[in-house]
Amino acid sequence: MTDAELVLQRDAQRFAQRFEAVTSAVGKAVVGQPALVQQVLIALFARGHVLIEGVPGLGKTLLVSALAAAADVQFRRIQFTPDLMPSDVTGGTIFDSRENQFRFVPGPVFTQLLLADEINRAPAKTQAALLEAMQERQVTVDGKPLALPRPFLCLATQNPIESQGTYALPEAQLDRFLFKLDVGHPALEDEKAILRLHLQGLDPADFGRIGLHAVIDGAELLELQSIADRIEVSEAVLDYAVRLVHATRAHRQVHLGASPRASIALIAAGRVQAAAEGRGYVVPDDLQDHALAVLRHRLLLQPDADLEGATPDEVVREVVRQVPVPKTAA
Repeated sequence: MTDAELVLQRDAQRFAQRFEAVTSAVGKAVVGQPALVQQVLIALFARGHVLIEGVPGLGKTLLVSALAAAADVQFRRIQFTPDLMPSDVTGGTIFDSRENQFRFVPGPVFTQLLLADEINRAPAKTQAALLEAMQERQVTVDGKPLALPRPFLCLATQNPIESQGTYALPEAQLDRFLFKLDVGHPALEDEKAILRLHLQGLDPADFGRIGLHAVIDGAELLELQSIADRIEVSEAVLDYAVRLVHATRAHRQVHLGASPRASIALIAAGRVQAAAEGRGYVVPDDLQDHALAVLRHRLLLQPDADLEGATPDEVVREVVRQVPVPKTAA
């Protein structure tokens, strides 16, 4: 093993330790959703945004608050409504009579961890204001680009059972989300554990009461992201990622398959997964673990497939089963 490989291996092991520390910290407040917590953290370290779909009351806002507390980053929330204007997201220019000049007042998007609650309730114009922030990590106001803080992560939620007063997210915006995660109701024992937490005084404004404290800060988060960027990806794994994505385009039940951005997302998630396990290289299992979250929102099914009750998740599972797994990973 070369010196560079030894350094990378050592950094990956440190990444794994810090990843576990953040996971444990968030787990003190968010009970019964270990997969959800892990995938949101994967997205955070991969610099990707997350769309979380689930009915109200499942702890989506609590998760984001706990993550902000554990990572010691700034957190803000936007409640999306049909009358929300783009300036309510980005901010705007106002006239300051005392200074006798115009000045820019930043909107809630100028944060490090943004919760876009019920994002599909806002009209397309307002959703487009968030699209630039998600893709470019900046907003444009009065023709001037303004950079957002780093790191920047958007977690958006939507309710899958309510369609009145909602606006479907356009494909271009869905494609900007690294993951789409589905949240279900907790198991019986997990729900009892949630009740115990509330009896102990769980308060998102004071997580210290349940022992949740910051374990990293923004600077270390950026450093850990850079470690994930250095995780090695072999030619075989690159080929596997591309074949998975191409298979979605050729599937008989798919009208529009995943874009090259899905291949990029698979590799980004795989790198973080490898680092979280203390490895300096990606293996096919890392891609398989996140194939559903990466691909499910990027597939548009054929009309007859919808009528037959097919789902994007079923298509992705079939693709993963059918695409040959490379024998060499590193």
